[in-house]
Amino acid sequence: MKIICIGRNYTEHIAELENEKPEDPVVFLKPDTSVLLKKQPFFIPSFSEDVHYEVELLVRINRVGKHIQQKFSHKYYEEIGLGIDFTARDLQKKLKEKGLPWEKAKSFDGAAVIGEKWLKKENFQDLQNINFSLNKNQEQVQQGNTSHMLWKIDELIAYISTYFTLKIGDVIFTGTPAGVGKVNVNDELTGFIEDQQIFSIQVK
Repeated sequence: MKIICIGRNYTEHIAELENEKPEDPVVFLKPDTSVLLKKQPFFIPSFSEDVHYEVELLVRINRVGKHIQQKFSHKYYEEIGLGIDFTARDLQKKLKEKGLPWEKAKSFDGAAVIGEKWLKKENFQDLQNINFSLNKNQEQVQQGNTSHMLWKIDELIAYISTYFTLKIGDVIFTGTPAGVGKVNVNDELTGFIEDQQIFSIQVK
């Protein structure tokens, strides 16, 4: 299983991190070892003092594909999920300043939350108008809508498949909206698609 992540896909999030708006999707990978195990808390790693949550809508690939045309992208997924792309922001900043890859800040063990509940895409009237959100300690800290994506789901699948063969079970993290912030010990993070709770995790 590959975890394929898209960075800078929401304009307001680009602004809050003072990044440049990209001409093409920003793509990076997480290994399967970065997936937080079911029913396990997220442990803040010892090498960072500024780990941020980034809630993201997920897509799970259901067939093998390469060089997928956008008009056929919808055939390659049936379910929508929700997750968190944890980021060691202090470490990422140092790496970016040196022009180095981000993997140590993005792909460490437990850095990818994949909610256990997946929703059939036919349950949504419009995939380009899905609300999702994250609560920290029962207070909403992030809220997004897929209509605000710079690149929509089908565009992303077509783009990614130009570079990587997509396989059954691969998961795409489609980007995070504004509102990212630091996690602290004993925080509770709860994610929602519309009004359905998709995951709840503890921070240790």
